[in-house]
Amino acid sequence: MLVDMGALGGPETGTDAIGAHKMSEKALSIDTDALDQVARESSLAIALVDEHSREVWTANNNSICRNLNPGGEFSPACARFCGKAFDKVREIGKPVGFVCHAGLDCRAVSATAADRALVAIVGRTFVKPENYRKATERAIIGDWRVFTPADFFENILLTGSAAVLNDAARRVRQLVAARPASAPERKEPPEQRVLDLPDEKQRIPQPVSALPKEEPQTPRSPDVSAWRSFFGSILKNDYPRAIDSLLQFVSGHYGLTDLIWLESRGDRFEHTAGLGEINNHKARLGLRPDDPRMIEAFRSEMPLELVERGTGDRVMRLFPIGVNAEVSAAIGTIDKIKSDEDKQHIARICHSISPQLEILRLRREAAAEKTRANAVSAFGESLKQIDVDDPWHSLTQKTAEILQAERASLLLFNDKTGRFDIKSLIGSTMKSPDDDTAGPRVAGIVFAKKEAVLVLDVEKTGLPPAPAERNYRTASFVSCPIMVGDRAIGVMSFTDRAGDRTFDKASVDLFQAIAPQLAVAIDHAALREKAGEFEQLSVTDPLTGLLNRRYIEARLLEEVRRSNRHGFPMSFMMLDVDSFKSYNDSFGHPAGDEALKMVGNVIRQTLRGADVAARFGGEEFAILLPQTTATEAAAIAERIRSNIQNARFPHRRVTASIGIASCSAELCASSDLIDAADRALYDAKRRGRNRVRAFEDMAILALDETLI
Repeated sequence: MLVDMGALGGPETGTDAIGAHKMSEKALSIDTDALDQVARESSLAIALVDEHSREVWTANNNSICRNLNPGGEFSPACARFCGKAFDKVREIGKPVGFVCHAGLDCRAVSATAADRALVAIVGRTFVKPENYRKATERAIIGDWRVFTPADFFENILLTGSAAVLNDAARRVRQLVAARPASAPERKEPPEQRVLDLPDEKQRIPQPVSALPKEEPQTPRSPDVSAWRSFFGSILKNDYPRAIDSLLQFVSGHYGLTDLIWLESRGDRFEHTAGLGEINNHKARLGLRPDDPRMIEAFRSEMPLELVERGTGDRVMRLFPIGVNAEVSAAIGTIDKIKSDEDKQHIARICHSISPQLEILRLRREAAAEKTRANAVSAFGESLKQIDVDDPWHSLTQKTAEILQAERASLLLFNDKTGRFDIKSLIGSTMKSPDDDTAGPRVAGIVFAKKEAVLVLDVEKTGLPPAPAERNYRTASFVSCPIMVGDRAIGVMSFTDRAGDRTFDKASVDLFQAIAPQLAVAIDHAALREKAGEFEQLSVTDPLTGLLNRRYIEARLLEEVRRSNRHGFPMSFMMLDVDSFKSYNDSFGHPAGDEALKMVGNVIRQTLRGADVAARFGGEEFAILLPQTTATEAAAIAERIRSNIQNARFPHRRVTASIGIASCSAELCASSDLIDAADRALYDAKRRGRNRVRAFEDMAILALDETLI
């Protein structure tokens, strides 16, 4: 199996994606109606590729592939896989299978017609959950963020077994081998796929004709037309509306009145929606989404039944929802269900609708991430204009604007006194409280637990009431710890959201997105404020004014811990001035010192507000880029390299080589990152200097191009 993790080439612009992929059936001499039916029944993509490595026809194409190759011409990354399928099938004379750079599983079979040679690529589907997760990460925080979420996640294909893929490939092979040269008469498209499956072990939605007819008048088994209409419309909704529609559908057809939607959030389920009386009481389950009982319920298509503690007679039935046996949500009900047949019907509804719900969830997550990314970028730029005379007010004001809060506070913990120091209050008309009274109500709890607190209505919590003189306009607030690595240094709180709206989880997510930049800025401001010039100098390089090696190694360790804990991206650079010894020898050490100062200034002016630059030693510099992907780091490194090359040095042009390493599952320890960036730097030197080199590119081995 060939897996290539190389960088993705950008999609080429071209004609309409669907039109570009549809040639006339006379030109193809293949029954594309029959192929289209196979694609629909198997929920897989089928693409015909010609000898020029160009897609000439597709059915049910994965929207990932459609976005990467909008005009039918394969992008550079795709060309190494689907683009080579024709040659490989013709070369070895039998079907081949491969997993492409996007993690999609494919089978390629000969589809030679009477008048031309083609290859059919079947699948383009995720079989392994880890490939699916990697692809979603690339779409949300990686190099695929350039694509519009609604288009990119429009038709994600998910298959639970390679057997389904192999069977579809066999059917396609039989079809294309049996076709006459003349094109068949055009048929009407097959009916929409529906719910029930003729074989419990089979997971492929079947045509309407394969279903036993249900009695339309009974609400306990949805008739074919009702299911077809609901299933066909689900992707027209956004994620919350789709959940509401699903609950209404199950309620209406099975006579259930009390239903809740449980969303998987980390290692627990969170009650986020529902119908009936049960929705008024937040359900708490002592059950993890990855509990083997939940996974078995998902696979067996029967609910998991839990008895409520202390009652012994009330039963909660949970119907898991997920993809590839990974449970992402569940529908719960305390209603009695008439029969095991109805239980299985509901379970199959949940099973069949899962891929569509996952697509909608991904669309929502990608859109939210895009909003957060824009906010993070704007926040990073705003940090460059921080008021050095009053950094605390500036930081609090800018953070409050991002969260649309009219009132905010910044408290920093004082290790010497064991109390909070009030650094800034925004929007408050009352006199600032004494430092002795600051924090015990909320901030102390948040600081101690190192977890953000979101309160929708303070009156419904066990918190003591706020002093009346504070005159809060709304009952909702957010309070978040400020973390430097694993160390809490303070707390920021936000109240009175603009428009009298309630803060929500998106507010917390947004704060956590800007938290790494905010923490760095606060840490720097606190460092500058500490009494005594000597302490400031202890972490500062006296020649360039940048931070020194001691400081950046400590910060790198903290950021690595943060990245490992929360999954934030992070990158690290090593920069070396090219041929610096000859510069010193030719123009003297004072000139060399001046050149290093200028290099330091170029680095400082090019970086963003939250980035950390340090002189690592001699002519070497180190740069820490919190919450920065490998792709973004490469772009920043190239700007630094170009700006140094174009700067006007006194004696001659000065250039620099840069090595980059980024956090990944295999590489995210501070010592490993320094070593990896240093090795990439050495490789840049070896390749001729004045260039940027990423360790990830070095780590990609020369792979065999054969499709196995």
